Amino acid sequence: MKTIRLTMSQALVRYLVNQHTMIDGKKEPLFPGVFAIFGHGNVTCLGEALEAVRDVMPTWRGQNEQSMGLAAVAFAKASRRRQIMVATSSIGPGCTNFLTAAGTAHSNRLPVLFLSGDTFSNRLPDPVLQQVEHFQDPSMTVADAFKSCTRFWDRITHPAQLMVSLPQAVATMMDPATSGPAFIALPQDIQAVAYDYPEVFFEEKIHRSPRPRPDRDSIAEAVEILKSSEKPMIVAGGGVFYSDAVATLTGFAEKHGIPVTETIAGRSQMLHDHKLNAGPLGVIGSSSANALAAEADVVLAVGTRLQDFTTGSWSVFGNESMRLISINAASFDAHKHRALSVVSDAKVGLEDLSEALGNWAGSPSWLETARKHYAEWNETVDQHSGPTNEVPPSYGQVVGAINRICDSTDLALTAAGGLPGELCKNWKTRSIGTFDCEFGFSCMGYEIAGGWGAKMANPSRDVIVFVGDGSYLMLNSDIYSTVLTGHKMIVIVCDNGGFSVINRLQNFKGSASFNNLLQDCKVENLQGVDFVQHATSMGALGEHVESTAELEAAFKRAKAADRTYVICIKTKPSQWTPGDAWWDVGVPEVSDREEVRQARADHTEGQKRQRLGV
Repeated sequence: MKTIRLTMSQALVRYLVNQHTMIDGKKEPLFPGVFAIFGHGNVTCLGEALEAVRDVMPTWRGQNEQSMGLAAVAFAKASRRRQIMVATSSIGPGCTNFLTAAGTAHSNRLPVLFLSGDTFSNRLPDPVLQQVEHFQDPSMTVADAFKSCTRFWDRITHPAQLMVSLPQAVATMMDPATSGPAFIALPQDIQAVAYDYPEVFFEEKIHRSPRPRPDRDSIAEAVEILKSSEKPMIVAGGGVFYSDAVATLTGFAEKHGIPVTETIAGRSQMLHDHKLNAGPLGVIGSSSANALAAEADVVLAVGTRLQDFTTGSWSVFGNESMRLISINAASFDAHKHRALSVVSDAKVGLEDLSEALGNWAGSPSWLETARKHYAEWNETVDQHSGPTNEVPPSYGQVVGAINRICDSTDLALTAAGGLPGELCKNWKTRSIGTFDCEFGFSCMGYEIAGGWGAKMANPSRDVIVFVGDGSYLMLNSDIYSTVLTGHKMIVIVCDNGGFSVINRLQNFKGSASFNNLLQDCKVENLQGVDFVQHATSMGALGEHVESTAELEAAFKRAKAADRTYVICIKTKPSQWTPGDAWWDVGVPEVSDREEVRQARADHTEGQKRQRLGV
């Protein structure tokens, strides 16, 4: 067998470069790039190997390991899990900065390959710079923390282990049932060790995500349940996107006459004016979808893990005899809450189910009910996001203003705080796949970093980042990254004076405003932030506006600009679009505040509507 002598780092990089995938019939790199901040734990060996392939697998230098990881998460989402970014750090704080990004990737079932430097395998220099020592377990390092938030974890202690570890990591990330982040710790001494690797290990390989077909018996049972239904509804999740099944799901709904609701991850599968669109479901969803869920006797959940914001903590399904059918590539998700589990890829699962259903269709009167609810909901949307002269405007009015004038293919992106609800409710989809709300981990700071990754994945469209002042202050340095790399995005900063949506929850559950809005914090000097001046100091362009009319004019200038453009607008901290479902959060059983005692009583009533199950 022919061999080639390489260091472990060189072999790792050579392997990654030779992995490919097929996208729309064209061979593309499976790992199209690397986000890297170099330190002593990865610069001399892994950095040396990456420099040699910089023309085929470019390395992008970020400003913070967490934001690099989040950019990689957004890249994976925008590329529909067909390509995977690599993110590498040194040891110690560089490594632990990845933890939040790994948790975000894991919660959202998105593949990212994290490569972190680690302490010495031989332990001779212990303790090394940035090493966290564990007195009772010398083998443990901060890299072990990633076992809790990755799908695949390994530490390479001999260069030959790459030949087992890397294929397993790639297989885990590419399998829709296990897709998520992989983490590989790279001890500093082992990175430098040379080994005679078989040349066949580096042969080009083309990866394809498997499409597991459903069991015939589960399809037959699903058919029986659906044919017995009078009020069926579909809950379409993010897995529909990753299966490339949007057209299949829409065709299924049209053929069988079933209204479609969307999860947060599934938003923008249905065009806003599609006749079967019933709106987003759940806590930050629509009154129309929640009204249907209250009556539905069969719920067909496709490609969703049924997070509590989708199910209203399992309170939105009001029909006690409701049957749940779950089509999901992951058995873990398909079996939740007494569902009939159809373990399958979304596309082929819907195809097989449709074929087995034949010409069966749901009740026309039920469809009419769905259309009536949706029409009423759209009146609410127009009331809360329509044109206005109010200064300052609400979040919903800001969203509506941008939605009316942006290109239909622009991507709206947000993550945490009040904007997820206002975007989920008020953003009218005019083109499929134009919405990214990271709400699996609800990660503050995803917004700007995610915008960078999403733009990198699809440079042909504008990325509109909606971010609150709180999230902006938490993680903003990738504005500078986009200026450096030329990945222009448009950032809408909604400044409402603090963490206003949590203040809303705090008040709603009976507590006094405390430590959320800046005015309610312990501060010596209440000082606002000039977000535009801050952004322009990093090389971006930007301006302040006061009204939605000024916002629209500024957005047009941003469209024409040659680099990232930041628009800041003051927004109301206490005006929100209605439509919410109940949500289960802890409320004190005893309190001196009457408002808290009343909130506890109301909360107890809400718990009675929860669907019991495991």
